[in-house]
Amino acid sequence: MLDAVTTLPAGMQIALAMLLGLLIGSFLNVVIHRLPKMMERQWLAECTSLQGGDAGEQPRYNLFYPPSACVHCQAPIRAWQNIPVLSFLLQRGRCASCGGAIAWRYPLVELVSGLLLAGLAWRWGLGGYWLWASGFALTLLVLAAIDAATQLLPDDLTYPLLWAGLLFNLDNGHVPLEQAVLGAVVGYLVLWGVYWLFKLATGKEGMGYGDFKLLAALGAWLGWQMIPLIILLSSLVGAIVGIALLARGKQGSAQPMPFGPYLAAAGLIAFLWGKPIVAWYLGA
Repeated sequence: MLDAVTTLPAGMQIALAMLLGLLIGSFLNVVIHRLPKMMERQWLAECTSLQGGDAGEQPRYNLFYPPSACVHCQAPIRAWQNIPVLSFLLQRGRCASCGGAIAWRYPLVELVSGLLLAGLAWRWGLGGYWLWASGFALTLLVLAAIDAATQLLPDDLTYPLLWAGLLFNLDNGHVPLEQAVLGAVVGYLVLWGVYWLFKLATGKEGMGYGDFKLLAALGAWLGWQMIPLIILLSSLVGAIVGIALLARGKQGSAQPMPFGPYLAAAGLIAFLWGKPIVAWYLGA
């Protein structure tokens, strides 16, 4: 089927990728909302067990059950209310049952998901490489959104992303496999070293272990040569955003700021344009 799609005109391939991205984006919103809650339920059950208690049988809760409902009134979301982006616009950002506000994150994730897949289709066309690149980009989108909301980078996403990067490069997908393996090792150790230097100097933890794992996953996809560029770009963007938030009073100087979204953005930039950026810098 994929072979048949690759013979379509470029414009139709991009349109199909955009539509698919919008639909996938609707499910990504479920992952972003539910995965942290699933992790919290698991942690609570484990803590209760370690304390000798019995958490009892918990109601079933996963990515597919219960069906989607309004966060305010718990009214079920019907099919016509779940059309990516369009339903949000038709309902003017409000629940059709109770009038409660629908977070802007939902249409934004759907739109970004569609644009990502369409942009990747414009770059490479629909095919095997596009599938790998799309999985990479969408996983980064989910990780960035979860970290921004909860300051968590779930192992359920970072580990599969790392292994997928090694598999992708098993046959020179983006970089040779040896560069990918070194990228995973270097990516983890660089931030691990920064973490311990900061902790020894200040007695505080400057970042979470999820950041190490995310950079390791990016190294597995992009190779060790891209690690300096990813760190530079993520630090630059993080500093700019942090200063802007401080200036607007939306971020306290002592308030922790998630680093995952900036790592994810830098990783995607490096995936798309890293090689020409490095070549330009070395030739400048």
